[in-house]
Amino acid sequence: MKSYTTHNMLRPWTGRLGALLLPALLLLAAGCRENDVPKPAESPPAVAAESPPTEWLIETPVPGDPNRVWTRPRSSERQDDRRRMVEVLRDVYGLNDPPVLRAMQSVPRHWFVPETQARAAYIDSPLPIGFGQTISQPYIVAYMTHLLDLDPSEKVLEIGTGSGYQAAVLNEFTPHVFTIEIVRPLGERAIRTFRRHGYETLHVRIGDGYQGWPEEAPFGAIIVTCAPEDIPQPLLDQLKPGGRMVIPVGPRNTVQELVVVHKNVDGTIRRESRMPVRFVPLIREKDPR
Repeated sequence: MKSYTTHNMLRPWTGRLGALLLPALLLLAAGCRENDVPKPAESPPAVAAESPPTEWLIETPVPGDPNRVWTRPRSSERQDDRRRMVEVLRDVYGLNDPPVLRAMQSVPRHWFVPETQARAAYIDSPLPIGFGQTISQPYIVAYMTHLLDLDPSEKVLEIGTGSGYQAAVLNEFTPHVFTIEIVRPLGERAIRTFRRHGYETLHVRIGDGYQGWPEEAPFGAIIVTCAPEDIPQPLLDQLKPGGRMVIPVGPRNTVQELVVVHKNVDGTIRRESRMPVRFVPLIREKDPR
């Protein structure tokens, strides 16, 4: 292992707009392995060769620990592409959440896609990243981040690092980001990307996300980017009272529901279903299939 907001609700779907959006919401979004870990002979695609060096870092003290620095990398590359992506999130989907839109504008998505997908980095679509996995479509990343309602003091746990893009977006809100990836080559590549661009406060673990990260619990927020059939009990146990979990839940290879889980102060659980989605299944190291 290497360690390295009140929000507005989305406007309702109506008429033709609803018909246009529903297929997009059912697009595959991923971050965990789809099948068994691939054989060593399979290599992940290279990160885009055009990825520029980081031009500067925003550095601020870590809340509660002034001796540590919270870094948020910045680049002027492809600003127009990012702006158009954000306009789609705001004007087409109605995602009116300024902090989330700023985060999506600030994080260069093309840093996190393979060379073969670099030109398509800012299209509102999932893209393949190797090993049967995808980087989630920008709308899904933005909406799940919106649902987390993060603040800088909170620890957030991500299950399914994938390309590392969602973790980088989370890092815009808090330096306390912990992320787990079960596919070793993907996890190692994400670590290299984080190092290359100066993400100093992200923590990455390669392992079974179903078990969470008990040594760092409790977490104020948990985001899961692959779908278990039921909410994992270890993740519920590691969620702080008053915390929130955003997770797709449902059977494999079919439409699931995106759920927001609230853990009340007394430890009881409240679930809210938000939208139909389709994610790859959450697979454990010992798959019970």
